[in-house]
Amino acid sequence: MADEPEDEFDEGEASGSSGNRELAPGLYVVATPIGNLGDTTARAREVLAGVDRILCEDARVSRRLLGHLGLNRPMQPYHEHNAEALRPRILARLAEGARLALISDAGTPLVSDPGFKLVGAAIAQGSNVVPVPGASALLAALVVAGLPTDRFFFQGFLPPRSAARRAVLAEIAPVPGTLVIYEAPHRVAETLEDAAEVLGGRQAAVCRELTKRFEETVRGTLPELARHYAEQGAPRGEIVLVVGPPPTGPVAVDDATLAAAFAEAAASMAPRQAARFVAARFNLDANEVYRRVARRDGA
Repeated sequence: MADEPEDEFDEGEASGSSGNRELAPGLYVVATPIGNLGDTTARAREVLAGVDRILCEDARVSRRLLGHLGLNRPMQPYHEHNAEALRPRILARLAEGARLALISDAGTPLVSDPGFKLVGAAIAQGSNVVPVPGASALLAALVVAGLPTDRFFFQGFLPPRSAARRAVLAEIAPVPGTLVIYEAPHRVAETLEDAAEVLGGRQAAVCRELTKRFEETVRGTLPELARHYAEQGAPRGEIVLVVGPPPTGPVAVDDATLAAAFAEAAASMAPRQAARFVAARFNLDANEVYRRVARRDGA
């Protein structure tokens, strides 16, 4: 079956629904399974059965979920490539009293997808927005990593190139909580190597294929995990990297080591960025790095 045209937003009805018209008008943000279809909640099924239309990333993926649930509902692809053009029509439908569901290919919408703009616009025009919570790779990885969960920071995907990736890692290094990062499998080894260089020997976990048949969590320090995946090669499946919080105090480092680290970083970064990079690595203040390097260079 071909996907519905992305430039149409018709009133088509479909069979196989519950016929539930008790849902209030509005936009329902519905979490879908991240792998195991059995993780669909009863409420999610009820909402998907009762809305007028489902906004999805890829209709082929969503059709598999609906088939598992015994539903056949009208769908409209809504993703980063058509969102700007389609959003006004969606908002108009909501203003008219439509019941629409927003789903992603897997997990909770708005986490690493463009749905937040639609939700923001719907709220701004006074439309009802309703969360229908469920599966999330972010939370699933966090609870199995064995790392502190009282504070955490979700980074999402890091830049694909090493220099930019290291710069972002240095930027988030001082965050006083556990870091959660999404990564493509073919970049896991490189990302772990950069993370070990920037963040040091923090405890971490690589969570793969969560809720699926080959689910796996590998735990260790960042250098240990970097070596493991450099030797094993790229893993298969979807990856969540969880990294423990920074040490509570500065790492003991002599001026010569600090100056050498700064010189290496400054070869590919602006001086201020290099100072932040080195500061993150040793849990120091960037101004202190400047002072100690300048003092040594002036000796």
